[in-house]
Amino acid sequence: MFWTSYFLAVLAIVLAWPVPILLSRAQWPARSPFTAMLLWQAIALAGGLSMIGAMLVYGLEPIGDNLLAGLRGLAGMVLFNAPTTALGFWHLFALSAAALLTAHLVFTLLLTYYRIERQRRRHRELLALLASPSNDGPGTVVINHDSPVAYCLPGGARSVTVLSDGLMAALEPAELRAVLIHENAHLSQRHHLLLWAFAAWRQALPWLPTTRLAQEAVSSLIEMLADDVALRTESKATLIKAIAIVASGPSGAAGSGSVFDGGQLPMAAADGLAADGIPDGVSGASGGAGSARTTASRVSRLLSPKEPLPASLRALVLAGCLLLLALPTALLIVPGLLG
Repeated sequence: MFWTSYFLAVLAIVLAWPVPILLSRAQWPARSPFTAMLLWQAIALAGGLSMIGAMLVYGLEPIGDNLLAGLRGLAGMVLFNAPTTALGFWHLFALSAAALLTAHLVFTLLLTYYRIERQRRRHRELLALLASPSNDGPGTVVINHDSPVAYCLPGGARSVTVLSDGLMAALEPAELRAVLIHENAHLSQRHHLLLWAFAAWRQALPWLPTTRLAQEAVSSLIEMLADDVALRTESKATLIKAIAIVASGPSGAAGSGSVFDGGQLPMAAADGLAADGIPDGVSGASGGAGSARTTASRVSRLLSPKEPLPASLRALVLAGCLLLLALPTALLIVPGLLG
């Protein structure tokens, strides 16, 4: 297992540094955002598995020829007081680090979910006081504010799309339809689950370049996916105009610069009311440099459209995703099954 642990460590380093940097600078994800989304998920899962697996395999190396045998030996030490003299200091350290990292990742994932749900619950309570039903369909409410604001608040059957008076006054009917379709796409495609996972990953490992780059990339990609859904029924010019109008909203208002962005970072908004009276929400729009870059990339993509990746290249990327997931899994499990 000695070489397996080193190979997994190298794979974890590669997936934590050069690969996400190269992918974040690539131009092709805008051509096939769904494929790029799958690749980011594969990088995250394979990187985490390789990181934990490398430490686990190294720690178990003295008591087993493979992971399963090592785990059986470790279980004997823990449950039946078998001698632990075979494990040196660094092996015990690696096992402890693997256990702590796993617990940290799981705990952060659950804590992030709890915080998101708490913010959404409070947001719904505020909307019940400040918003009124919209004539644009069920699950849509309107808040009284002059700035153009639109976002979605996920919650299963309680999901709502929130619009402002300023947005409805500034947009033509076709543009408003594009906004609503965009927001409903976020809800129907469950984009908030992706954002939750990547937000938790960044919360857990903020020092890792992958976490920041992945979170920013995923936030941008889900906006492109929602734009593609809107383009099925509305024209490109309509969507571009809607984006431009909302982006021109007054600076400092919640949502300005985010462009009917229902897929922003789940933890971006604070509890309670924003300074201008708009209720901040878990999946609500939020301004800032990140959302400004996302808006610019969306508009650029619509103004200068490029053909999607050829099917052969998409298949190649998908095969790479499967390989990324299969490689660390096979290294960890297959030797034990064959042995």
